[in-house]
Amino acid sequence: MSEPLLELEDVEARYGPVKALHGVSLSVAEGEIVAVLGANGAGKTTTLRAVSGTVGRSGKIAFAGRSISRRSPESVTRLGIAHVPEGRGTLSALSVRDNLRLGAYVRRDRKAVREDEQRVLAYFPWLDDRRDQQAGTLSGGEQQMLALARALMLRPRLVLLDEPSLGLAPMVVAEMFRIVGELNEREGLTVLVVEQNATLALGASARAYVLEVGRVALSGTSAELRRDESVRRSYLGY
Repeated sequence: MSEPLLELEDVEARYGPVKALHGVSLSVAEGEIVAVLGANGAGKTTTLRAVSGTVGRSGKIAFAGRSISRRSPESVTRLGIAHVPEGRGTLSALSVRDNLRLGAYVRRDRKAVREDEQRVLAYFPWLDDRRDQQAGTLSGGEQQMLALARALMLRPRLVLLDEPSLGLAPMVVAEMFRIVGELNEREGLTVLVVEQNATLALGASARAYVLEVGRVALSGTSAELRRDESVRRSYLGY
């Protein structure tokens, strides 16, 4: 079996004196979509923050065979990990175009960045018509799409996608996951997605982990977890 692109082993994380993760272990293979499920407070968002370096953490975190456990957020980004945080995080006073270009701030290949802008806009054609519009005037769903498009400007090997469906209309959420699936299929994009909508997440992913109070309670293929009685009862509603 080939080495995982991302591997966490016995990862713990804290917010001051409060421990949020208690030895989380998971892996993501290159070209895979993996979901992390769980209730509020389970540690889903903290898991992504541990990978991106935006929370204090310990334990083993390896990306493409290299330890990133002690790397800064900028250093992690330079390795090709793009984090799309919960709540979108677009810079509302800047234009759509400037938000997109900020996604490539660590890159120096300007010609390739311009080419990638066209490639990314092909997935979000409506953004092309709004390049000069302030990001803050977009709807919530449009801002979420912009946040994903901005992350793709990094040309990442891995996207960390945090609660993409939060507060959005079902049609917008369906389109978001359709685009993620297309990127995975056409470009081999690797995605670790945190999502409270378990039906949606299990439908989009190959494998999934269920977190409970900062620990991995269950893991398996998405098909296996859809058949698991405790998952069905707690997260799928039937």
